[in-house]
Amino acid sequence: MFSSVLSACVCGIESVPVHVEADISDGLPVMNMVGYLASEVKEAQDRVRSAMRNTGIRLPVKRITVNLWPADIRKAGSAFDLPIASAILGALGMVPADRLVNVLIAGELSLHGEVNPVNGILAVAAGAREWKCDCCIVPKQNAREAAAVPGLTVIGVQTLAEVIAYLNDETALQPEYVNPEELITEGEAEGGMDYADIIGQEAVKRAAEVAVSGRHNLLLIGPPGTGKTMIAKRIPTILPRLSMEESLEITKIYSVCGLLQKEDGLIRKRPFRSPHHTVTMNALAGGGRIPRPGEISLAHLGVLFLDEVPEFSKPALEILRQPMEERVIHIARNRGNYTFPADFMLAAAMNPCRCGFYPDMEKCSCNTAEIKRYLGKISGPLLDRMDICAEVPGMEYERLTDRRKGESSAAIRERVSIAHEIQRRRYEGTPFRYNAELTPAAIGRYCTLGKKEEAFLAAVFEKLDMSMRGCHRVLRVARTIADLDGSNRILTKHLSEAVMYRMGDRKFWH
Repeated sequence: MFSSVLSACVCGIESVPVHVEADISDGLPVMNMVGYLASEVKEAQDRVRSAMRNTGIRLPVKRITVNLWPADIRKAGSAFDLPIASAILGALGMVPADRLVNVLIAGELSLHGEVNPVNGILAVAAGAREWKCDCCIVPKQNAREAAAVPGLTVIGVQTLAEVIAYLNDETALQPEYVNPEELITEGEAEGGMDYADIIGQEAVKRAAEVAVSGRHNLLLIGPPGTGKTMIAKRIPTILPRLSMEESLEITKIYSVCGLLQKEDGLIRKRPFRSPHHTVTMNALAGGGRIPRPGEISLAHLGVLFLDEVPEFSKPALEILRQPMEERVIHIARNRGNYTFPADFMLAAAMNPCRCGFYPDMEKCSCNTAEIKRYLGKISGPLLDRMDICAEVPGMEYERLTDRRKGESSAAIRERVSIAHEIQRRRYEGTPFRYNAELTPAAIGRYCTLGKKEEAFLAAVFEKLDMSMRGCHRVLRVARTIADLDGSNRILTKHLSEAVMYRMGDRKFWH
């Protein structure tokens, strides 16, 4: 007797269809499993046997062969337990064969017959919709996550007995339903952080606003205790709410990594990742024998914050260069190539020297060689990719004791949201979403200048000996400043502010 069930395995952050076949025939009473299986999948036969026995099902004294195809794809994870059990039940005639058609099943089984949650269900559910499945049966704790995929019927189950009863129409299980708008409703900022808490540093907060508005990379440099980390850590409070499509993208990554709360649906807030400076290159970029996303991909559509950036290892910093340009990261393995999304905004903070007080030579205890060595930890190509370099100066005592509140994060976020909406309308139907993504060819179309502005930029280009990449970054930032100003055209004042944000690196590195 033969039966087949559709399931899926996750490769990278996408799912691949896997057909689980079961055949019961005369022979020695053994269960053989084939199909390029990882050890945890091979162990499924023991979990399935015990789960079926404890559910009251006695397996016949016959030979059971289970095949998972295509055989050239390595199957890993525990999500095949439930489809294997379902295929065997179909081969035994305990569930109607027609109920297993066009149904995707995924889930882990305990020895007692309970269905346990698994990682990557959102990717599996997205695959089920793509493959035109009528229904997706998943663990109850994963049901809200799977139901976030529109146009898919999701049934959440808690036990193997419940699955059998449902497939035999002995019980009516209601499909899981969630309101997508409810899932992505933005909550309050964590910890009650607000830009209004920061005294002074208005120019630096303006730089952060411009960076977030166009998703430009931001470097904050200044002596210790001036508020660099405070400003960077409050960036999440001015990030606009996620769209449905963006929320699905982020949630899929976190689901594959096992970082999603099983009872939740979609990720509600843009990611803010702040790895320690001891992070390895693989932890940052992603990897492993079966590659999983790293910090770069976990910051997708959000912010990757590197505090004390010169303390990071050189390989870790250099691995950032390619994804900062291409917005994806490629990982090659013997079994195939993996591509993970990496559309993040990089925010970095650093001191100008080892002691932190350069260029104040009265306080700075570093010699010239030590200063050059410290600043040299940030390579030229990486520095050239920082659109905005803002100096964070120390403040006078009188300013520190000023009790006047600064502008709130809510007010800044409103302006940022308007700028994002302007960009969304402008780039509709194009591969771009934000000004920072514009290619050199697209800059010529979307960042046109008048004669006066052209002359100003040409003079700056010659005086500062600017590279072509640096010129393009000035134009992208100027486009964002114009959007914040509500201007269709890039004016001289917008270019002037954008050039000012390129002057910070020249002060310390040139």
